[in-house]
Amino acid sequence: MAAPNSAQRKACWGARDDLWKCLDDNKDQTGPCESFQKQFESSCPAQWVKYFAKRRDYLKYKDKMEAEGFSPAEGPKQGS
Repeated sequence: MAAPNSAQRKACWGARDDLWKCLDDNKDQTGPCESFQKQFESSCPAQWVKYFAKRRDYLKYKDKMEAEGFSPAEGPKQGS
């Protein structure tokens, strides 16, 4: 499969941004965003759809950790 050209990339990114805005506006409820999801999936290569889904999850997690603070668990003490 050939790489998407500039216009195809812009269409994909626009569809992604529209979907993410809908999800943000609807507190991640997918029902109201089905049309945006379909447009996103039809505008982007399947591998990109997977990547952007993982990217959104990561960014949401990162924002949560920054907002709530993160304190790593202490591991076992190592002897000297």
